[in-house]
Amino acid sequence: MLKLQGLDHLVLRVIDLDAMTRFYVDVLGCSVERRQDEIGLVQLRAGRSLIDLVPVDGKLGRMGGAAPGAEGRNMDHFCLRVEPFDAADIRAHLAAHGVEGGKTESRYGAEGEGPSIYLSDPEGNVIELKGPPGSVQ
Repeated sequence: MLKLQGLDHLVLRVIDLDAMTRFYVDVLGCSVERRQDEIGLVQLRAGRSLIDLVPVDGKLGRMGGAAPGAEGRNMDHFCLRVEPFDAADIRAHLAAHGVEGGKTESRYGAEGEGPSIYLSDPEGNVIELKGPPGSVQ
């Protein structure tokens, strides 16, 4: 039997690599861990996990089919665990970057029921910011 430990990485096929890199670094606090420009790959550190950005017009991106969009989605959403989770602080931070988050609601995740906020990146990928188990703020 496999014994899974958590999310290792996810890969997003992107149209505008610079805008997406800025969003994930400046708004969500990721850091650029590694770039492989020859194959078209930027790997961003998100806690213990990685978010890989692959431009659709790069070597890797051309292998994946249509570009992301309303008719070319590769996933529904992904969730990033946030702690501490202070909804007001998170909203203020997002607003400072021109990003609007959805309502804070209690949702079930890997650690149980807890607060979360949905938002979208510049190319429409939906991200859930999830707090620890407990009451919604």
